[in-house]
Amino acid sequence: MSQDEPTTQYADEMSLDELRDEIRAIDREIVEQIAQRTYVADTIARVKDEQDLPTTDEEQEQAVMDRAGENAEQFDVDSNLVKAIFRLLIELNKVEQRESR
Repeated sequence: MSQDEPTTQYADEMSLDELRDEIRAIDREIVEQIAQRTYVADTIARVKDEQDLPTTDEEQEQAVMDRAGENAEQFDVDSNLVKAIFRLLIELNKVEQRESR
């Protein structure tokens, strides 16, 4: 989170409704980022199809999982939880890639 976000700096001074509004905004940003990630993954799927590459790239998947764990640790978030979320994202992208082929 950036330091210019006053709501995160002064969360202890916010009302419950204001905090819930903050969560709503964060949730929307998360969904927006998932949509953006999915778009890029769809583009990758098209490139793989054009280059006749397999849908699954275990080495790349492991790199994504490692990066997710490192990012989680950097932000003091449970790395197992973050990795589980990324595993879901990867699996969803692979299903979409298979269905589009």
